[in-house]
Amino acid sequence: MNALARRYLGRLIRIGELTVIDHKGDATVFRGDRPGPKATIRLHDRKLAFEMAIRPRLAVGEAYMDGRLTVDEGTLYDFLDLAISNLALLNHQETRTGRLVRRAATTLDHYNPIGRAQQNVAHHYDLSDELFDLFLDADRQYSCAYYRSPNDSLEEAQDQKKRHIAAKLMLRPGQRVLDIGCGWGGMALYLATVEDVEVTGVTLSKEQHAVATRRAREAGLDDRVTFKLQDYRLEEGPYDRVVSVGMFEHVGHLHYREFFSKVHDLLTPDGIALLHTIGCADPPGPVASWIRKYIFPGGYLPSLSEMLPHLEQLGLWLNDFESLRTHYAETLKDWNDRFQVHRTHVRDNLYDERFCRMWEFYLQSCEVNFRKSWLTVFQLQMSRSMHAVPYTRDYMFDWERQSPPATPIAPPNRQVPGAD
Repeated sequence: MNALARRYLGRLIRIGELTVIDHKGDATVFRGDRPGPKATIRLHDRKLAFEMAIRPRLAVGEAYMDGRLTVDEGTLYDFLDLAISNLALLNHQETRTGRLVRRAATTLDHYNPIGRAQQNVAHHYDLSDELFDLFLDADRQYSCAYYRSPNDSLEEAQDQKKRHIAAKLMLRPGQRVLDIGCGWGGMALYLATVEDVEVTGVTLSKEQHAVATRRAREAGLDDRVTFKLQDYRLEEGPYDRVVSVGMFEHVGHLHYREFFSKVHDLLTPDGIALLHTIGCADPPGPVASWIRKYIFPGGYLPSLSEMLPHLEQLGLWLNDFESLRTHYAETLKDWNDRFQVHRTHVRDNLYDERFCRMWEFYLQSCEVNFRKSWLTVFQLQMSRSMHAVPYTRDYMFDWERQSPPATPIAPPNRQVPGAD
């Protein structure tokens, strides 16, 4: 192993133990001064150690995808747990100036005008329809679930997420609701079943739009639920309720003012908006370079310090705020467990081994980040009027306890083969 990589890993590893076997078969052990995970990795390329030292956040993921980095002892999760625990400690010690420099270096990645935003969405959400069936719940909720108990199934937790959000929206018969980034339509269809409301969903994904439209028609809800293939910035109001789940991560910090300004203008004077987004519970910084390149181009995770000034300047009340913390870690674990059941099918019939390695690296690295770093999920309830919601939060819990279960909605055409 070259000297630069040895120095970098020696400085990085403060928790647990990492053994690195280089391309010649020589092993080097790096032990932290705190107990933690253990893993052994093998580098199959002479240049890889150097690449990991100068750009670790990108090089490690690429090397795993290409098979140039393999895990000899422990699992991929063990290695990621070890690496991310130490990176989180290192990042926490990083200066504010260092964070700002790294964010500035990726500023152009977060420029999301209307045309580019659609390209970024298509990169991820227009993948094989069958792929999403293999690891998501039957409603294809591709965002953080809500676990009331560690024993909840993924389906139960996703239903509870929709119920939790509906409670915060305070729906009333006859209201108009806008779902920004509606995905495959599950949230919009759910809201239309629990209350007699008219829902419009907007998405930039052609695949999601086609599925959502078909689901509304098959459920007999197409008279009250409409889906549009368009950018939310082109939508006209007014709406009594605006909800956005798992879309804000694609907005980019350069467009936060634009987003909140549009929400403000779309709402009626006594309207309510609910934003559900991944966020950072630490100061602003860029998304990991590997995730930006291979999974979510243009993606950016907000900090509260980046969002709240816009609410203040626009006159939007933050009526309720909740941090779901480790709920997304449990969601990602369930997704990865399901993906692993069908991994051989994905490799042989949909994509290839490199894709499978990319996808499991994505799911498992994100899970570890939600457990060991400062990632969380924010839910912000906003309104233009301070009187739009009751004085206490009791109405949310009362609705969740008292409302009847929603009528099951026709799921997407699921294409789930037998376990491999």
